[in-house]
Amino acid sequence: MLTTAPCSRAVWGETAAAEPFAVVDGVAPPGLHFLAVPGLRTLLTPGMLAVGEALADACAQRRFVCVLGDAGIGKTFAVRTAAHRLGAAVLLDLRAQPAPADLRAGLHGALQLTGTPPADPGAADTLIRRALADTPRIVVVDDADRMSGSCLEYLRFLHDGTPGGLCVVLIAGQRGERHLRAQRMLATRTAAWLHLGALTRDQIPKAVPALHPLWRTVAPGDLKALDARFAGGSLRRWVLLTHHTRRALAATGAAAPDARLLKAVVDRIDTPGRRP
Repeated sequence: MLTTAPCSRAVWGETAAAEPFAVVDGVAPPGLHFLAVPGLRTLLTPGMLAVGEALADACAQRRFVCVLGDAGIGKTFAVRTAAHRLGAAVLLDLRAQPAPADLRAGLHGALQLTGTPPADPGAADTLIRRALADTPRIVVVDDADRMSGSCLEYLRFLHDGTPGGLCVVLIAGQRGERHLRAQRMLATRTAAWLHLGALTRDQIPKAVPALHPLWRTVAPGDLKALDARFAGGSLRRWVLLTHHTRRALAATGAAAPDARLLKAVVDRIDTPGRRP
């Protein structure tokens, strides 16, 4: 049974104590919702609540936290929204197979340091460490399992060199857990290893109509059938389905989706190799 800890309320407010899949409009950073579908709302899913609790705890301790899970279940959305609520989030968007130099450049930009990143690593590190020490930060790294050991060691260097420590959130897929677990420095610096899962089939009739009003007229059994065929408990897949269903409604002039329209939409978009 999921319980809501006080530190989760610190992130989401009293809404976190409300019924499951409560809607919290206006808390996500602009542009974060997948496809920016009009009418899409932020839900306090079990994963969002767990991330809020873990980040609040790790932020207070200024330690690492690893958030793991399959693609499309909302890891990045939950982490970035919670970090945004906690304040002073530093979001690193890195290229594939980054080097420590990429982390320095990314941090220079994310911390909004003046000028171009210094070519000298020591000078760059001085500016970065000074900014991190000035204000408590939450450094968020997506696809952390793509980073080399030297990049993770660089994050350790920043953590250990920041007075009181540094909150760093590493987001990775389930298959990337082994790579992160192999980094010995994480063993004593990590506040939590958090595993997020897809929504269960029984949660779908509650969650999906709250996610977007388009689904309020669809019967619970039909929502479960759509999830079984197409979404598999993935909120990203449900957002994709919402996007295409809205387009189909606009094209046909229908007021609400029926079984025939939904089947046509799924038949068109559920093709091999096109799953996000």
